[in-house]
Amino acid sequence: MTELDFVMILGGVVAGAAPIVLAAIGETITEKAGLINLSLDGSILLSAMAAFVVSYKTQSLVAGFAAGALTGAAVAAVIAVFSIYLRLSQVAVGFVLTLMARDLAYFLGNPYSRIHGPQVPPLPIPFLKDIPLIGPILFQHNITVYGSLLAIGLSGWYLYHTSMGLKLRSVGENPAASYARGIHPHHLQMIYTICGGLLVGLGGAVFSLSAKPGWGRPQGAEGTGWIALALVIFGGWNPVKAAAGAYLFALLQVMGIYFQGWFPSIPAQVFQTAPFPLMIFILVLMSFGQQESIKIRVDQRPWLKSALGFFSGSAPAALGKSFHQQ
Repeated sequence: MTELDFVMILGGVVAGAAPIVLAAIGETITEKAGLINLSLDGSILLSAMAAFVVSYKTQSLVAGFAAGALTGAAVAAVIAVFSIYLRLSQVAVGFVLTLMARDLAYFLGNPYSRIHGPQVPPLPIPFLKDIPLIGPILFQHNITVYGSLLAIGLSGWYLYHTSMGLKLRSVGENPAASYARGIHPHHLQMIYTICGGLLVGLGGAVFSLSAKPGWGRPQGAEGTGWIALALVIFGGWNPVKAAAGAYLFALLQVMGIYFQGWFPSIPAQVFQTAPFPLMIFILVLMSFGQQESIKIRVDQRPWLKSALGFFSGSAPAALGKSFHQQ
């Protein structure tokens, strides 16, 4: 593999992971507040469709991204209302919504299938793009990729270095104690579920306007929502670690493209689907590594202990549990 191949692979990973990063961060924020949004897969598809159709009709990328974000926020708001105020099962509502949103996206988007529409143009950053190795990998993309990188830093800072982030985490860990201190868990859960859905919707918009431009069936984003949900667990409910998992998944996808050229005798469908079971396999290994007997053995290997420690973490104590506010 040449240096150029190496740069192209890593550049492709950074670009290809952008929508998954946004979706994983959005779901991390939602789950940190104590709610589970299982509608991600359908929400991403519906947001991708809405973003493409609106941008095509208005010839405005800004309008398209706004439509995608609002679509994701609307789906999340439905889950929040049904879960927080009507006290229905978050899992059941989310699962039904993902199926409904998926079918709705295919139905409403059918007239716009395979139509050429607006696409986010590249926006190399002057001077930075000329830095050897780093420049082509990080600074020769479009604004959606830069936005996903910015979202990683902002979400980590907000959750762990601000008072509002502390309140968010307290609601997800112990809503009763938060309520006793004057915090309204239901209000915060509603706000952050919608904010998380907004980021998921932006991820869908990035798919149809940048990463995989256009709309069709299949669109190319199918299954991504489930991967984003898994990445939240993979990252130990930490947005930075979840984003790292998104880049790993994107690496598997990019390498699949190269493997098609290196091994032409193997059907292309194998490499197209391989990233999904491989990611699940990695998640199983990570879960296996959290067992006490494994941790004892890992203590003797510092490098392996650091690797497992990076992706370790526990779910918010009140995740998925309804809080009955007096």
